[in-house]
Amino acid sequence: MTGRANQLVRAEKEEIARAVRTLLGRPLVSRHADPAAFDLIRKRRRPLVQWFDYFCGWRLVVEPGQGYARLAKVSPRADATRPARRTRGSGAPFDRRRYTLLCLCAAELLAAPVTTVGLLARRVARAAAAEPGVPPFDPVRGEERAAFADALALLQHYGALTALHEPPAPAPDAGSGSGSGGEETGQDADMLYRADTTLVTRLLTTPVPPSTLQAADLAALTAEPRYGGDEPNGTQRVLWARHSLVRRLLDEPVVYHDDLTPDQYAYAASPTGRRTIRRAAEEAGFVLEERAEGFLLVDPDATATDSRFPDDGSPAKVAALLLLDPLITGGALTTTRLADEAAGLLRRFPRWARSYQSQDGAARLAADALEVLARFGLARRTGDRVTALPAAARYRVAPDHADLVEDA
Repeated sequence: MTGRANQLVRAEKEEIARAVRTLLGRPLVSRHADPAAFDLIRKRRRPLVQWFDYFCGWRLVVEPGQGYARLAKVSPRADATRPARRTRGSGAPFDRRRYTLLCLCAAELLAAPVTTVGLLARRVARAAAAEPGVPPFDPVRGEERAAFADALALLQHYGALTALHEPPAPAPDAGSGSGSGGEETGQDADMLYRADTTLVTRLLTTPVPPSTLQAADLAALTAEPRYGGDEPNGTQRVLWARHSLVRRLLDEPVVYHDDLTPDQYAYAASPTGRRTIRRAAEEAGFVLEERAEGFLLVDPDATATDSRFPDDGSPAKVAALLLLDPLITGGALTTTRLADEAAGLLRRFPRWARSYQSQDGAARLAADALEVLARFGLARRTGDRVTALPAAARYRVAPDHADLVEDA
């Protein structure tokens, strides 16, 4: 193979790896939001579809004409660590009401893809009133308007809803009208929107359509028939072991042997499993750390990372890093002891973490820091005691880390 051919092969591998990590970090990539990333995925769509199907059992759909790529990441386990977030303001997680209104908006947009905010608000109000178990939607209430606006903003963020044009200016003698809804939703009720109905349907990635279920059942919603259900054959069990193990490696900060199922552990310990894990990591551009306790995938440029640690932009993450030292050196500690450690940090750095500088601030800071440590697989709480996990040894506080705390 010539030098030129070698360069082309290397460039193709690097592009595929970058596209894999991009989709892992952002399972929905659209042309309007990130043209460069979408063009890369479109260019390498065939090997990308094959990669995700072979290693993860996940389906990748690339629609060049409609301008989006959607990776359907499926997991049988509910994961509360990656909620939908508000695109306005603080970026707080969606609550139950916002999820409900998001689903109602999506359903109504499928029936009427060209609409205005005011018309959509009225359709959602009618749908909520007709749906058993769904609280009525009252756009007159401020909290309802905010939740509805957050649902619309998220649909716009994903490119599933697009404003067509600005509404015409009202005539000087025009009345306020009836039911225009502008003041009801916090947006201009006469703004015309168009929904991409195909993309709306792609937002939901469950293998089983919710409309086919007789009752709310998360297990039935995420069932994947290709693995044989409760009575898989040998081939299906191996396929599930491979896909479920690689999914965990890609989705979780660290995977410990003790947390694996017997089938996953047997596959990871086999020569075939080890080769598969190493190949998946290499082809996606990850650095694989294999330790006696488990596995960890490191993304050198953090493309696939949706949440970072360490991170000096969050007081809870800074506190989590600082609290690792007493956890590592002191063994298991009580939550009360961690709160005392957090109180010491707040006294030592009075200008830092101002939202926690209150009477119960130390306990809240310790609790938030512990949540960070648990989410990143660095500590585990059992009852009232907290224990550092093996991956915590990767993080040591530098002597000059106090500067980070003062500036955070």
